[in-house]
Amino acid sequence: MTGIFSQVPTGLPASDHETVENLVDSSFWTKLKGLEFDDALSMMANSLISFCFKLLIAILVFYVGRFLIRKIYKGVFNMMTHRHLDASLTTFVLSLIKMVLYFILIITIIGILGIETSSFIAIFASAGVAIGMALSGTLQNFAGGVLILLLKPYKVGDFIEVQGYSGKVKSIQLFNTVINTVDNKAIIVPNGVLSTSSINNYSLEQYRCVVWSVGLSYGTDIDEAKKAMLDILDSDDRIVKRYVEDDFEFREQEKIKEETEKFHRLEEAERKKPWYRRIFSRSPKAPDVRGLNGSAADNLEVVIPQKVERKPFVALKEMGDSSIVFVVRAWTHQSTYWPVFYDINERMYTELQRKGFSFPFPQMDVHLQQEQ
Repeated sequence: MTGIFSQVPTGLPASDHETVENLVDSSFWTKLKGLEFDDALSMMANSLISFCFKLLIAILVFYVGRFLIRKIYKGVFNMMTHRHLDASLTTFVLSLIKMVLYFILIITIIGILGIETSSFIAIFASAGVAIGMALSGTLQNFAGGVLILLLKPYKVGDFIEVQGYSGKVKSIQLFNTVINTVDNKAIIVPNGVLSTSSINNYSLEQYRCVVWSVGLSYGTDIDEAKKAMLDILDSDDRIVKRYVEDDFEFREQEKIKEETEKFHRLEEAERKKPWYRRIFSRSPKAPDVRGLNGSAADNLEVVIPQKVERKPFVALKEMGDSSIVFVVRAWTHQSTYWPVFYDINERMYTELQRKGFSFPFPQMDVHLQQEQ
């Protein structure tokens, strides 16, 4: 029987013989070339059994790795949620961790199957460069997502307007941002576009100015009309009466009052439970009253050095074709902007009419001249 190394050329140094033998041994089919049928069959059976064993280990590692990835993902999510980190940063980091861990798992499985991982990584890197050049826009979206998380022009939960779309930010992912419109349509906007375009963030400031235009008939008493509209604005508790800081402190007090009442209700319900149920139930958490320890301006995101009056404002804006138009402005918290806008609209229409004011509408007088 001729051995596998019988074909190695002679006349070479010992080190060269070993090199050639290693090169020959590296090929499975070359090994079979110099073997008899029984030996070749036995070698193929052993190789098949070895491959099946490696495949079973690879499958086991895959399921164990996937289980560990899910546990790590859940653990990081719980940790970031417990620390009350920004939801935008949470979704971005979780997506990145999941992608990296699955890549490591795939490389590990390839190594278990006997494939040379260094060559695979080199091929993957070369392919990554080519794919990166082809998908430069996708990499731009990734870089845009990083910039959004660092600069924070908006966060999850903010109501923004960009690229002709407006809605609440649902999530900030690796390559895009998901926006839910008012009618609950999901708009997916690339992060690259968001990082380089103008964004109107309605939720960035805590207080906003609401503006109405009210047209009344010519001959209306201007002073009486202004007084009537100011009375409507002053009667709404959601509107800032004079200073934003005072309104903010009032809202904080009301919030603490509601949380305290809720705490007392839960505490009373807890006392009414049987003793054996109270052992395994959690006691209600007392409200946090630290928001009132400092001044109201200290609790605002933007500290105003000096108080600026934000009381309601009414003035004659213009004299139109068929009416005199008043501009009405009032400040309110951003969470009550639209309720205040629509409620005051309705009250202006109903209450001003009850007080004797009339709303004109465009009309045309047509005169017919009879022919003689």
